[in-house]
Amino acid sequence: MRKGGRIKANIGMTQKQAIVFGAGNIGRGFIGQLFSESGYHVVFADIDRTLVDALNAANTYRLQTVFGNDVQDYTIAPVSAVDASDMTAVAEATATADVAATAVGSNALPKLAAPIAQAIRIRAGRGTEKPLNTILCENKKGAADFLRAAVLKELPREFHSYVHERIGFVDTVIGRMVPVPTVEMQTKDPTLIRVEPYKELPVNASQFVGAIPDIVAMQPENNFSRFTARKLYIHNCGHALLAYGGYLLGYEYGYEALDDPAMQTLVRGGLQESKVGVAKMYGASAEWLQDHIDDLLRRFRNRALGDTIARLGRDPTRKLGAEDRLVGAARLAEEAGAVPVYLSLGIAAAFFYNADGDPTAPEIQHILQSSGPETVLKQICGLEPKSRLASLILRHYRKLQTGTREKFRQLLEKKSS
Repeated sequence: MRKGGRIKANIGMTQKQAIVFGAGNIGRGFIGQLFSESGYHVVFADIDRTLVDALNAANTYRLQTVFGNDVQDYTIAPVSAVDASDMTAVAEATATADVAATAVGSNALPKLAAPIAQAIRIRAGRGTEKPLNTILCENKKGAADFLRAAVLKELPREFHSYVHERIGFVDTVIGRMVPVPTVEMQTKDPTLIRVEPYKELPVNASQFVGAIPDIVAMQPENNFSRFTARKLYIHNCGHALLAYGGYLLGYEYGYEALDDPAMQTLVRGGLQESKVGVAKMYGASAEWLQDHIDDLLRRFRNRALGDTIARLGRDPTRKLGAEDRLVGAARLAEEAGAVPVYLSLGIAAAFFYNADGDPTAPEIQHILQSSGPETVLKQICGLEPKSRLASLILRHYRKLQTGTREKFRQLLEKKSS
């Protein structure tokens, strides 16, 4: 194991402070590291009391970057934490922060409105003029506008001008892969987080208030929509194809599935179709997108991360949404004049996904059994059953019904020949 080193900063009254809502995978595994490397004392707000206590006891946490057999070990410092259920402590930490970030997951995002609103009251009451920008590290389209609206709703109108003039909410896309820590890791060291080395943080330059802070690996972008499209319709799309195809073929891990030539055909084929759509509809360079695809296929093979099919495919009702990674990509491809053969096959494969413990997969299975695939297409995918894309998906689905795993492999082998 190679030592990556200790990321140091001196704790003191004059040190810059960052608050990160959520000390989980992305909180500790990405944005916390970048803030620390940029000279901030990082304060985490989290509901995990064991983790909060561990962070406060050590004022550090361990981060490992892993790729294959290459492991680099870092100590991130200085850090501290507050219990997210303590509104007063969270609001005070936010009120004194120089920059903020959220990494709580889209479902928990509404819960941040109240403490952020309280922090704004405190800052306004103290006459704080320096801006506070909050970077939203969430897998949710329009997360910044969503949180801004929720915060404004919590505040009386007399604070709204203060928000518009001094409080920024900034969208980003998170490309670093950070699998959930194992139980063994959490038991041995609750602060340890294991991540891939990838380190790129594009942000929407137009959403900052005041000067854009200098954060390591942060890339302010004016044409931000092409980055959100690349993340959703290339990165997330690739993971979904890997998950639903891999599940049909009986794999447990994403890297195992991608070693299968049939799965390589599905993922490469689907991403090429998506690339055509993103390039045309978002004005992105086809070469830029292809470089990203090639890099992703290399990173998806990172065995050291141990990324499971169950994690990659989790919550299929959301991932099969009309604007989401598979159906949205297929629609973009159609609009660009391509026939989404592989994407539609990936969507059909998702109809069979029913991993143990998945929160929404049983819903799709229930609709299939009670009303048929046409209802799934309409209710979950937002497609009219007689549309060209829906017809293509149905054709694949009917073929897979005759012998799911064997037929799926046969279809892919036939397309690759």
